[in-house]
Amino acid sequence: MELENTKEVNSSFNQKNHPHRRYNPLLDEWILVSPQRANRPWQGQTEKVTEEKLPAHDQNCYLCSGNVRVNGDKNPDYQGVFVFENDFGSLMKDDVEFSDEQSDFFTLKPERGINRVICFSENHSLTLPEMEVDDIKKVVDVWQQQYEDLGAEDYINHVQIFENKGSVMGCSNPHPHGQIWAQSSIPSTVLRTQENLKKYFEKNGSSLLEDYVKKELEAGERIILENEDFVALVPFWAIWPYETMIISKRKAENILQFSDSEKLSLASIIKDLTTKYDNLFEISFPYSAGIHQSPTDGKLHPEWHFHMHFYPPLLRNAEVKKFMVGYEMLAEPQRDITPEQSAEILKKLSLTHYKSQSY
Repeated sequence: MELENTKEVNSSFNQKNHPHRRYNPLLDEWILVSPQRANRPWQGQTEKVTEEKLPAHDQNCYLCSGNVRVNGDKNPDYQGVFVFENDFGSLMKDDVEFSDEQSDFFTLKPERGINRVICFSENHSLTLPEMEVDDIKKVVDVWQQQYEDLGAEDYINHVQIFENKGSVMGCSNPHPHGQIWAQSSIPSTVLRTQENLKKYFEKNGSSLLEDYVKKELEAGERIILENEDFVALVPFWAIWPYETMIISKRKAENILQFSDSEKLSLASIIKDLTTKYDNLFEISFPYSAGIHQSPTDGKLHPEWHFHMHFYPPLLRNAEVKKFMVGYEMLAEPQRDITPEQSAEILKKLSLTHYKSQSY
């Protein structure tokens, strides 16, 4: 088989045009960026994100107030935030006897934990960007309380707060809700992050993310939103097309260290960021989001710095998503559109939700 001859031309590197790798100091890994592929034609699979008009209360929804859940328990007629133990949790509280017989290739251990569901609102039709800031702040209040309560359990060493939004992200119910998985071990990705934060802190005597935010604020090109206490940005090392992070300006190790005003600031920037997401393709934008903060293992963790990740899969429009396959699964993460390009697009979007009459 003959290959077409191509002539290599030497030119100066330009990160907007030339393939390059970027380093992620949180995970100690690299990502391949291929900006020259951003305009390639797409004839692959599409996944339509549908806009369905939802009622304020759905009698068939097991998360709505007053309705009966699958296990037979009845939800109270709640207003605002409602928390309950997940009826089909991935973890169990049971402390089981275990004979620690391990080998080089067949190592396992039991994992204990607690799974909870957090309904953000009694209104079935709302999502975070459509809620009032004060109501989102009530969600943040509950995150704080749950982190404290679950972390107080002597066998819970990590509390993972997260939200999957949209059927594309595997969310099985459109009612506004998130989850908490609290467990006895520190999960692998969190542990890698902690190790790299600690390595930086021990070397520099300062928080990696605190120093990073200062540099990003100086550069300005990847900052999307900023208020008195938080910034929302596209990380220099972002993998997903419109991936973002919310980072506290002040080095707070976990959500317990936030004041009432800081929690309001967090609620405000969450609303603004998710509004921009919805406005990007004028749909209810799918994503997985979650908080990374210090573990609840009873140890001191001065290296930790509160931050929240948003991983949305959509790439070009409401139908084309980014797939992590082939090279990404076998080699390392890769993206086409540069973080600077996606940041510029997100920056320009309105903070008035596209469903608003005044948009």
